[in-house]
Amino acid sequence: MLKKLIRKILNKLFLRKFDDIKIQKGQLFERHLEKNIKNIKDLNETNFKIFSQDYEDGIIQYFLKSLDIKNVKFVEIGTQDYSESNTRYIFETMRCEGLIIDPTPNLEKKINAILRTWKNTLKIHNDYVNSQNIIEIIQKNSFDKNLDIFSLDIDGIDYWILEKLPNKISKIFIIEYNPYFGSEKEICAPNIEKFDRFKYHPSGFCWGASLKAIIKLMIKKGYTFVGTNRLNVNSFFIQNEFIHKIKVDIPNLNNLSKFTEVKFNVLSSNNKKNVSLKEVEGTINNVDVFDLKNNKLTKFSEVK
Repeated sequence: MLKKLIRKILNKLFLRKFDDIKIQKGQLFERHLEKNIKNIKDLNETNFKIFSQDYEDGIIQYFLKSLDIKNVKFVEIGTQDYSESNTRYIFETMRCEGLIIDPTPNLEKKINAILRTWKNTLKIHNDYVNSQNIIEIIQKNSFDKNLDIFSLDIDGIDYWILEKLPNKISKIFIIEYNPYFGSEKEICAPNIEKFDRFKYHPSGFCWGASLKAIIKLMIKKGYTFVGTNRLNVNSFFIQNEFIHKIKVDIPNLNNLSKFTEVKFNVLSSNNKKNVSLKEVEGTINNVDVFDLKNNKLTKFSEVK
């Protein structure tokens, strides 16, 4: 019993030390970013990973510094155990208050094991979120307006949750999209409560929404699309009132193809490999998706 306790304490100390090293590297990157921020024209120049899944940490810091945001108020939906997330580096290094939403079992206990929660205010909603309860959740926790960052990544009904959110809810908005849906289709997964991409279709390719669908909705909500992460799976938006402070080149909305080139591995037949859009189309042609142009469920292959 004592040996297990000692091992647990040592593991926690080791992980904390390792995280501190990552944070120090992040702060070095921040100083580099501050020196060069006026010369950055390509969002990919800001790529840097500390706790995010890909290189979102650097992109987010670029936006925060460009908008001169010092005290951050954020919501992040889809954090898993918070070890890899878009807002953890912010919580570790800045003054902030946040709300995270995820159904991972024992989420608060897992977060307390890796995070110095006393540093800032962090509210945890440990349950599923859907288009019916999202407004109640954020209102109850007083995170329904005047936010700096909103991050949404649940591999499922992201579009339907986004649709319910108030216009201009945050200065910076990050939302996952499905590059396998291509650059031209305006489609998303059906609005199914507790949507599971692998239960919906064994391939796991039918989830979320196409980038074009998300951009059209975000334009209505008062945002400008400014680019994606390195892997082409997370899209970034800035509220229109603040877009003049962002100096990177704004993408051409008439050609989104470079943002839907798949750049990450997926598990297929027990082997990780890059799967092309053509391969995916052959897999999910007969799967129902929601056609947002025609406001109806239809087969993937029938969407124009």
